[in-house]
Amino acid sequence: MIRASSMLSALVIFDLEFTAWPDSMAGHWLAPGQFKEVVQIGAVRLETESLAVTASFDCLVKPRINPVLSDYFQRLTGITNARLAKEGVDFETAYRRFVAFAHGDTIAAFGHDEWVLDDNVRLYGLKNPPARPPFLELRGWFDRHGVNPKRLHSCDIGPLLGVPFEGQIHDALCDARSIAGGMTVLIKRGAKLTL
Repeated sequence: MIRASSMLSALVIFDLEFTAWPDSMAGHWLAPGQFKEVVQIGAVRLETESLAVTASFDCLVKPRINPVLSDYFQRLTGITNARLAKEGVDFETAYRRFVAFAHGDTIAAFGHDEWVLDDNVRLYGLKNPPARPPFLELRGWFDRHGVNPKRLHSCDIGPLLGVPFEGQIHDALCDARSIAGGMTVLIKRGAKLTL
């Protein structure tokens, strides 16, 4: 168990893309048949001493309940049904790969993406899934270090702190890199990364 004052030597910063429709955010995904099914997991490993990103993870996931992505989702993320059919894997495979990538290190997201992972494990009734690593919610961390997280998305963090965004916004890996870039700026300014 990590104590509240423990410094982290490495952090796996991740982001998710999940099924969405034009009205899903406003309706909190409560409309009949709407679920936050994971479509992409993107992550980077940030070594906190060197501030180097030493590894990355990118996996497309085929939703089971809503297997056809909405036009809204495709425009938002750039992930197409054709690409998903070619590159996507089942959630259980993706989840196991992500947990293996984390290798027991703390995972962190800009918001409670761990809840979405946990909900997908329950939604699909996975048998004996690997334990999810410890989680650090980064919206509060950024807020404590002078970045008000209200109305911000993962893709906004890097550019807000002077780190140019590279790639497609609302692509989970690109967004994870944006978060890591913003964190690096704040750590260089003296912010501590603790649990």
